[in-house]
Amino acid sequence: MTVYSAPSREMMFTLETIGRLQDISGFELYEHATPEVVEQVLEEAGKLARDVIAPTNPIGDKQGAKYENGKVTLPKEFEAAWKAYTEGGWPGVPFEFDFGGQSLPWTITVAVSELWSSSNMAFGLIMLLNQGATEAIHAHGTEEQKATYLEKMIAGEWTGTMNLTEPQAGSDLGEIKSRATPAADGSWRIKGQKIFITFGEHDLSKNIIHLVLAKTPGAPAGSKGISCFIVPKYLINADGSLGARNDVRCVSIEHKIGIHGSPTCVMAFGDNDDCVGYMIGKENRGLQAMFTMMNNARLSVGVQGLGLAERAYQQALAFAQERRQSRALGAASPSAIIEHPDVRRMLFTMRSTIDAMRALVCRNALAIDLSKVAATPEERTAERAMADLLTPITKSWCTDKGTELTSLNIQIHGGMGFIEETGAAQHWRDSRIAPIYEGTNGIQAIDLVTRKVTLHGGDTVRGLIAEIESVLPALETAAGTDFKVIASHLAPAAQAFAQATEWVLANVTNSPNEVLATASVYLDMAAQVVGGWLLARQALAAGAKLNEDGADVKFLRARIASARFFAEQRLPVAASLLGPVTTGNGLLADLPELLIA
Repeated sequence: MTVYSAPSREMMFTLETIGRLQDISGFELYEHATPEVVEQVLEEAGKLARDVIAPTNPIGDKQGAKYENGKVTLPKEFEAAWKAYTEGGWPGVPFEFDFGGQSLPWTITVAVSELWSSSNMAFGLIMLLNQGATEAIHAHGTEEQKATYLEKMIAGEWTGTMNLTEPQAGSDLGEIKSRATPAADGSWRIKGQKIFITFGEHDLSKNIIHLVLAKTPGAPAGSKGISCFIVPKYLINADGSLGARNDVRCVSIEHKIGIHGSPTCVMAFGDNDDCVGYMIGKENRGLQAMFTMMNNARLSVGVQGLGLAERAYQQALAFAQERRQSRALGAASPSAIIEHPDVRRMLFTMRSTIDAMRALVCRNALAIDLSKVAATPEERTAERAMADLLTPITKSWCTDKGTELTSLNIQIHGGMGFIEETGAAQHWRDSRIAPIYEGTNGIQAIDLVTRKVTLHGGDTVRGLIAEIESVLPALETAAGTDFKVIASHLAPAAQAFAQATEWVLANVTNSPNEVLATASVYLDMAAQVVGGWLLARQALAAGAKLNEDGADVKFLRARIASARFFAEQRLPVAASLLGPVTTGNGLLADLPELLIA
């Protein structure tokens, strides 16, 4: 397995061109996030990822999490990695100074998170869940709850989980059966079972803080009757020390395709009728608190797809340079397979798509940052809407591409890729859960067309399309053929995206089944057009830097080439999806009958 190396230059370039890195420290909330500080943060995080976390990846895959008598143990190497991660203050990257955090922007947070996902996705899941639970308590907890939990969770002494799924209720949370009964002291008694709980039990932290969905007596039916509860593994004494063990247990862990180092737990609450929970947020408004965590997780899961794709690309590139097989045209002896055009095609597909994924993740995170710090209420509202629009696109497209690109890594390896010892298969196996996590990608597409495209009467998505089209004049007038080629493909793709969007807006109310049937195709189109636009912006920035003193010409030309390859290979595909989005969807209403004919 190849040594992982943090793509620091690519990250910094993306932060500079898409993440407004030069401007971000001008906002009071992020005044300490100067480019120099960010460069240092990425350098140190890269070292931790490369030297400490990445070596645990094959170990976790081979040894996995172990369950015995209600206890879950992880490979001993995970303990040293967790210690290094927490002692470095990394759990606190996006959180406030007041609770021991570093108060860095989300653009930096997602960049750092990519490193954790690349180096060991299974291990990175504990970081992802803890980050989401911390944000939910910060956003919806009482002052007492914040004082009790946040500092410990931000320090990594305690970790958090998300408990939604039940055997009969996966994505349809309105069907959950877990119950919460009020106690005399203001707490609640939780009873029920949850499945697929990531890091629901483990031996890395001193306490585990579960966020649990349950229904209270007399609650309305369906999702309107769901409340959210904080359920600690160990109860907490008045002085903040750990008290008695709570009545919550892991009863088994799942055996999975991948992410073997991450325990996926079946959790039992209240088997002895004494599981203590504390309501977070308002009664029957539990989804509001949980969706704060889920939206955080959806962006983070998109980052997982990116991180695994980057790791797979590094491995594929190294193998293609070393492996000799057949003679390239004109060669006298067997050539490194990178000399063969089809292998180059696969490598360039990986490279350009990863660049687009990283830019999309960055723009999504920037919208979250600007929704907090932009100068006017109107700007903050617009950026909040942009974050809402981009999140299902980021989650779905980046995870779909994660599985596609990790599969390409196996293909480049040929038969060796199908052999576990090379490590190529692990990246694909690990990636396959991400399109399912946090609402399957089909659900993300439904959310996009029914809720996000319709935001502000369609003004948010129309504004995005206008922003995409606004880059065309600069591309058409820039010196060099590359930019004109990019423009020639971006223009029709953006036009097709605009037409498809108007079709969705016109039909989502009157013909919802037709829109739902094509939602995933529309999302794919949107992602590719947005990705092509962001790469076009990066290409223009790279072109402007080429003549500067000390310019890294090779790196900058690679960025322009990446944008052009994506424009030539992917944007025509995006434009061609206009027909599938807008026609022929009525047939799907008859498919169930035809499928069983």
